[in-house]
Amino acid sequence: MSGRAVRLMLLAGAAALASSSQGDREPVYRDCVLRCEERNCSGGALMHFRSSQPIYMSLAGWTCRDDCKYECMWFTVSLYLQEGHRVPQFHGKWPFSRFLFFQEPASAVASFLNGMASLMMLCRYRASVPPSSPMYHTCVAFAWVSLNAWFWSTVFHTRDTSLTEKMDYFCASTVILHSIYLCCVRTVGLRRPAVVSAFRALLLLLLTAHISYLSLVHFDYGYNLMANVAIGLVNMVWWLAWCLWNHRRLPHVRKCMAVVMLLQGLSLLELLDFPPLFWVLDAHAIWHISTIPVHVLFFRFLEDDSLYLLKELEAKFKLD
Repeated sequence: MSGRAVRLMLLAGAAALASSSQGDREPVYRDCVLRCEERNCSGGALMHFRSSQPIYMSLAGWTCRDDCKYECMWFTVSLYLQEGHRVPQFHGKWPFSRFLFFQEPASAVASFLNGMASLMMLCRYRASVPPSSPMYHTCVAFAWVSLNAWFWSTVFHTRDTSLTEKMDYFCASTVILHSIYLCCVRTVGLRRPAVVSAFRALLLLLLTAHISYLSLVHFDYGYNLMANVAIGLVNMVWWLAWCLWNHRRLPHVRKCMAVVMLLQGLSLLELLDFPPLFWVLDAHAIWHISTIPVHVLFFRFLEDDSLYLLKELEAKFKLD
């Protein structure tokens, strides 16, 4: 829900500084990378690198230049620590200890676990909620959109490239917009289907325009930040207002209210910007880990609410 917007806001802010971090501005780092490339990334040395590189690294797209940046990053970090200075960031990121081909192991594993939680709850939802429930298809679609987003989050934290970064951003934006659509269907659409159809077309148009601009015109981190903050606030306010209006009449709505509040609280973890513990676990990874039970709680709400709506529909038919 809106926690994705906060995450995107902080990611966008970090990415905007990605080309001017303290570590990669250091002359010792730049000189190290240049010398490493001259020594290892051309001619016979490059052929030797490619022949000795593990196949999983080459399949993940790790190049000789990437290896030089990685080795020189740690060389620069060691110099900083020897001089008693604070660990610097490189290209907008803290230094992480690579595991196999995972660039950020903890965040990648946490993203995968979030995806598995979403898949588990999707299977539970489909097993317990009949397709005749009014919200069934919308909830199932939301689950698939979430799964896709967590897949790309896992890929992005495994290997940070221009493509994987964009897919992570775009899929996360899609989740927020689909959450807004889900809220619209629940609050308005069950009584006014025509309004939902028009609103769905509007959201698709907005998403298409957003992705097209960032992909084809200019990937503007500032614009992306503002756009996601805006839709995140709409998502949060709409869900919270509906929860407050209905929590006494519908006790299960309190689960949804708890999800909204938890995501806002847990998102504060992203503000705790510190070098990774053991060079693996940073604030972003901790945030990813903490959202796993929140997804379970939200899908429990969707399950309870869908069964309530089905029961209400069946009661209406009996009266008719």
